[in-house]
Amino acid sequence: MPDPKLAAVIRMLRSRPIPPHPDLAFFRANFDQMMSEVRHNKLIAHEAALLGGVAGEWIGSDNTIPGRILLYLHGGAYVIGSVAGYRELVLRLATACAARAFAVDYRLAPEHPFPAAVDDAVAAYRGLLESGVEPRRIAIAGDSAGGGLTLATLVALRDSGISLPGAGVLLSPWVDLECRGESMTTRGAVDPMILRDPLLQMASMYLAGADPRTPLASPLYADLAGLPPLLIQVGTCEMLFDDSTRIAARAEKAGLDVRCTIYEEMIHVWHLFPLLDGTRRAIAEIGQFVNDRL
Repeated sequence: MPDPKLAAVIRMLRSRPIPPHPDLAFFRANFDQMMSEVRHNKLIAHEAALLGGVAGEWIGSDNTIPGRILLYLHGGAYVIGSVAGYRELVLRLATACAARAFAVDYRLAPEHPFPAAVDDAVAAYRGLLESGVEPRRIAIAGDSAGGGLTLATLVALRDSGISLPGAGVLLSPWVDLECRGESMTTRGAVDPMILRDPLLQMASMYLAGADPRTPLASPLYADLAGLPPLLIQVGTCEMLFDDSTRIAARAEKAGLDVRCTIYEEMIHVWHLFPLLDGTRRAIAEIGQFVNDRL
């Protein structure tokens, strides 16, 4: 029997149609409005801070293991979204991981195109190390574009010879900025969150002329050898479904400790909706994965 709570979420998402020729202001306002509607707890303790010179927020948890940090990279196709809209999700993840979280407010395109987001994520991570945090006690996580950015950050850290974190967590990751996965077509009718043409439009804003197959932009094309353990979560009702399965296959081929969990009937980044049974299961799995690796 279909989950009535999931059905209500899908109705809410489909009630927000995208016009034929949306501009950047529409994308940002529409996304911010959606994030305000999905939040249940609007009184989350947070502290604005700079980490490695990059803006963000510390978001705490009552059951924190000293020295354990979750570095979070939000979604939004590299051009929309902010830490403010993700506080509730980050708090739930931090609690499950028994970690203190720093959510990175990385710079957005088109004002700051590729590789600004990668540079900011790397700088924030380096800031953690410079403050004395041990790499093996850090997990980097992100959703959608933030999931792709998580992977790109790991690759950039490895290539720079910087000690890697203990784990990476990718929630419905976007790792192919060309959007060439077969699921972009075959699952389009069941995905209430994503449309291919607007996604490509935002990819173009971020790339600003760069090759979409540049590994740090589309980590589907990156060499993944030597990266830390990865957890990938994806729902069956996602246009980006094949991004997760393809990157999982590449990670496995590279010899990584990788787990790709497929959640039936779940939509893109369903983790944002705390009342769904699938959300509770996914957050619990993330907590277990991080606890086991850190």
